[in-house]
Amino acid sequence: MPSVTSKLGILAGRGSLPKAVMQACNDTLRPYFVLAFEGQTDPELIVGVPHKWARLGAANDIITTLKREGVSELILVGSMKRPPLSSLAPDWRGTKILAKIGWRLGDDGLFKAVIKELESEGFKVIGIEDILPQMITGKGVLGKTGPTDAAKEDIKKGIEVLRSLSKMDVGQAVVVQGGMVLGIEAAEGTDDLIKRCQGLQRPGEGAVLVKMRKLGQESRADLPAVGPITVDNAAAAGFSGIAVEANGTLILEHDLSKTKADKAGIFLYGFQPDDLA
Repeated sequence: MPSVTSKLGILAGRGSLPKAVMQACNDTLRPYFVLAFEGQTDPELIVGVPHKWARLGAANDIITTLKREGVSELILVGSMKRPPLSSLAPDWRGTKILAKIGWRLGDDGLFKAVIKELESEGFKVIGIEDILPQMITGKGVLGKTGPTDAAKEDIKKGIEVLRSLSKMDVGQAVVVQGGMVLGIEAAEGTDDLIKRCQGLQRPGEGAVLVKMRKLGQESRADLPAVGPITVDNAAAAGFSGIAVEANGTLILEHDLSKTKADKAGIFLYGFQPDDLA
């Protein structure tokens, strides 16, 4: 279990999750320090909070800063766009790390390697469930609307597809309608996946967005997540609902997400893969 008195280092990407972690620290009077990444972290996120900007490739500066700040535990939160190696411009320490772990790993493989390096420097890396356990998706119908039998069959198909892709370390989301795969998440992310699949739907019950962890995924980074924007986009696209892995995905701004889903008449559903596969 993390210590609520030790200073937490927040390695912040995009989105609302880093802010939620900072608020949780404020609520428990836990000291924290934010490492913001150039071209990645939302600038408004770190206004008025202890922070420093850093380049992704500046590994020595990152590690030195965290140690100087007295950080003992780290959390990696928020989405990040993976830059091309040509623009990373690693320092000597970053070059050494890249030579060890490589740059051709999939996202999960890369996160595992980064966490291993951070832990080798004496930091303890914790997961979002250690700070915000209420964001972890529960099981079953999460709003007023549940999936139909046809939608459950689409969820099963989505689980099958995502499990097959796990060994390739590709994507955490798929869109299925009537047993047909309309799209698989790639570098564009979930919101653009939804938009891409909107026009591919056939008449009848709307498509289902299915999100789950890769098999053996590092749970302390890059957990699949949905939130109010995901719900808005799915509703606008005419989807019938969103199904996410229970105890393995995050629902950002849970109450707002549920309210939006209920208002739009689409389902939010938490599944255990083995229960449906």
